[in-house]
Amino acid sequence: MAISPSSANLSFVEALYESYLKDPHSVAAEWRDVFVSWDAPPAPAGSTQATYALPSGPRNMREAASSTGNAISTAEATTKQHLVDVLIRNYRTLGHLGAHLNPLEDPPEALPPELRPEQYGFSAEDMDNPFIRSATLPGPQVRTLRSVLEQMQKTYCRRIGVQFMHIDDADVRQWLQNRMESCHNSITLSRDEQVRILSRLTDATLFEEFILRKFIGAKSFSLEGGETMIPLMDLALEHAGQAGIREVVIGMAHRGRLNVLSNVMGKKASAIFREFKDSDPEGAIGGSDVKYHMGYSSEWQTSGGRQVHLSLCFNPSHLEYVNAVALGRVRSKQDAVALGTHGDRGIAFLIHGDAAFAGEGIVQETLQLSNLEGYKTGGTVHVVINNQVGFTTNPADSRSTRYCTDVARMLQSPIFHVNGEDPEAVAQTVAVAMEFRQKFKRDVFIDMYCFRKRGHNENDEPRYTQPAMYARIDARKSVLQSYLDNLLKLGQVTKEDADAIAKTRLEALEKELAEASADTKIARPDSLKGNWAGYYGGPERADDEPVTGIAKAKQQEILNKLMELPSGFNLHPSLQRMWKEKAEVAAGNKPLNWGAAESLALAALSLDGHRVRLTGQDAQRGTFTHRHAVQHDTATGAESFPLKHLSPSQAPIDIVNSPLNEGGVLGFEYGYSLDQANSLVVWEAQFGDFANCAQVIIDQFICSAESKWNRVSGLVMLLPHGYEGQGPEHSSARLERFLQLCAEDNMQVCQPTTPAQIYHLLRRQVLRKWRKPLVIMSPKSLLRHPEVVSSFGDIENGSFQRVICDAGAADPGQVRRVCLCSGKIYYELNDRRKAEKRGDVAFVRVEQLYPFPTAQIEKTLAQYPNATEVVWVQDEPMNQGAWGFILQQYAGRIAGLPLHGLGRRPAASPATGSNKAHKLEQERLLSMVFGETGQEPENGVAIHRSLFAGDVKKTAVHAKPPEVAVKK
Repeated sequence: MAISPSSANLSFVEALYESYLKDPHSVAAEWRDVFVSWDAPPAPAGSTQATYALPSGPRNMREAASSTGNAISTAEATTKQHLVDVLIRNYRTLGHLGAHLNPLEDPPEALPPELRPEQYGFSAEDMDNPFIRSATLPGPQVRTLRSVLEQMQKTYCRRIGVQFMHIDDADVRQWLQNRMESCHNSITLSRDEQVRILSRLTDATLFEEFILRKFIGAKSFSLEGGETMIPLMDLALEHAGQAGIREVVIGMAHRGRLNVLSNVMGKKASAIFREFKDSDPEGAIGGSDVKYHMGYSSEWQTSGGRQVHLSLCFNPSHLEYVNAVALGRVRSKQDAVALGTHGDRGIAFLIHGDAAFAGEGIVQETLQLSNLEGYKTGGTVHVVINNQVGFTTNPADSRSTRYCTDVARMLQSPIFHVNGEDPEAVAQTVAVAMEFRQKFKRDVFIDMYCFRKRGHNENDEPRYTQPAMYARIDARKSVLQSYLDNLLKLGQVTKEDADAIAKTRLEALEKELAEASADTKIARPDSLKGNWAGYYGGPERADDEPVTGIAKAKQQEILNKLMELPSGFNLHPSLQRMWKEKAEVAAGNKPLNWGAAESLALAALSLDGHRVRLTGQDAQRGTFTHRHAVQHDTATGAESFPLKHLSPSQAPIDIVNSPLNEGGVLGFEYGYSLDQANSLVVWEAQFGDFANCAQVIIDQFICSAESKWNRVSGLVMLLPHGYEGQGPEHSSARLERFLQLCAEDNMQVCQPTTPAQIYHLLRRQVLRKWRKPLVIMSPKSLLRHPEVVSSFGDIENGSFQRVICDAGAADPGQVRRVCLCSGKIYYELNDRRKAEKRGDVAFVRVEQLYPFPTAQIEKTLAQYPNATEVVWVQDEPMNQGAWGFILQQYAGRIAGLPLHGLGRRPAASPATGSNKAHKLEQERLLSMVFGETGQEPENGVAIHRSLFAGDVKKTAVHAKPPEVAVKK
């Protein structure tokens, strides 16, 4: 290993150095090489003075005082050398505090105390005295203090400020130091590079000015004040292409989005102008989205001729939530074409706003995914368009941190703050950031300080709330003009060059406007192409029911493979019992339970060549311990994952334990599903109500993306749901919310009640060509319920049943009351019917709530010719659950029978927190189903009578047929 002063104790080096000065051969050869590299000759023979002199004056580690030959003590010299090293380190740590980052403010009048030499006791005389510079500082070994400080100030205190000393890895810090300090963190551009930046700034500036003139009063969420964003993206994509990146996914909110669409993504300006004209209202009825939320895909070509595929994600107004979606898409692309999650060929660019980045918790959730094995993508490039204001809120009122990016310090990544009015400083920042990301495969952050020339939108007046800021903004030149002035001084670009660029751009915009006026038709995005060719997003079709069953022998083969463990594996005692039960199931001696059927579905899909990805909190074991996809050796902690070892030719299966967040993870999985047409992508909530924390992803993406953006997805959500006395937060997955969001066949909502049903449902989701998100109200108590079992025949010969007819009513002609229900309450109703010995009540399970199976329900009800009423029975309060939805769907049209509802009384909370109260409510609810004629509901239970359109003969909702005796 090479020897350097930084790798040894200063006092030890000092002692060696004094010995060297007296006698060079008194120290080891490697140390002589070090001291010789300092250009320091040994003392003359016979000298006892531990000082040395160089032609330029006295230089030594102990700082020989002056040409008079006076010397200071070793201790003082060591102290001063140490203080130089401290000063260098403080520049690296705090230099950003002295940088001129804000274009709306003058440069700092003075450096922070930690960066001033006088704070360390250095005098004016010390400035030109030599010191041995820190071994981590590029340049000559022996430097004057003045030279060291000039290098530090140029690197860290001009228009780029860097935070990187929080990174623990010394090699990473050293790389950043060398990369920035060796060039003073500046870049020298050729004329061609200057013209390229000027051209991109011109594109950005003229686009905004053109829209402002041609579409007066229209909202565009202008990029004015932050136009440097366009050359930043241009340079970043150029670096990415040169590094071999082939896929770039971009996520951003609406500020500057139209500019990015036109000048980065290559969307024709005429298409954007048509959207401003809003000339096709008929085509947008009931769907579409505003123009500054739209996405786009295109091919980018670098100056070297390399192709990069760009995908700009569609984005709702919930700003930062697209981050997780974009990351999921990158990982999906990497997985789909074996790009590798180390990020050599795929990358995400996330463009943030300063207020949103600091304020929205989804940012932290997404950053937390960065280095997790199940979610990493090889590093994301984050760019903050720092407007220095929210809607109308100043930073002092919107965050408690100095920088909007301070949350990013949670990662081992550098944060570059740069003055957006200095495009060349931005170019240097982009170069270092992209090189860092490619070398270390970590996230990197660019915080570009700029301003928002107008209000939050073009119709807003920012001077109401930021009058002083906007007085400064009004007095400023544009970034384009400032940069042009600088280029003219440098002399490589002329005013004629700039005028020619602007003329060409304006002519192109006028031509695009004329094209938009001639053809007013707005083309909607076409999602059913590429990976999605052959699929359809229209209504559910009866002819699209695939064969989902597999032969009994294949089922047994899979189940046996799932029990295989490595030799000598120490299985937990409780799991040993479970393994014995699995053996009984595989042998056909016991029926299939829920966990076995689910595993069969995943395994069969993988063996058929379909990738499977299931993530969520505790997904590997399963919250309710039914899955145990991964086993852990009790002695060594080693893992076994049988699903991954079914066959050498199987498709990948990933079952991933997610971090303890919902919004970020669900957004990631939704994004993942957008590029996986032929895979099963599943997110599982620990409890169904945990979806509350991901509501933005559900509302703004999953349920509405097809209507807004024509984007289809086959994402599955497993949401444990069921009233079992576990309190308000562990009972309801808020079924009513999903059903309220259902329209236009936008998604599927199902509540399966048998193992065979979950098997066929998961298989159907991938094998049929209809692609819609699937919401499954998955069970808890049914996972191990003794009656919730299926046979090999149910798997082999069956299919998913939207409605399950009742097998408990011996004589359909005796049935007077038909109870529709969904979920685990069926088993409680059936148990009560057996106990009551009642044959006049039938139970029909609605397994698919949406799309509502009207035809199947009509067919089922027709089997009961003497029925006089239909009752919907549910666990949930009557203002929750499926009742309101069922009421709308039924609407008196089915079989002409009156419909009544029975459930818990309306409540603000989903359930009681008392287990005993829950049991009391449940008992009363079940009793009402079989109650006396005209019986009034007891406390906790509610009846809704004949609540549908139409004049229906009044019938007591619980009237018992006279020929059936009442059990007392």
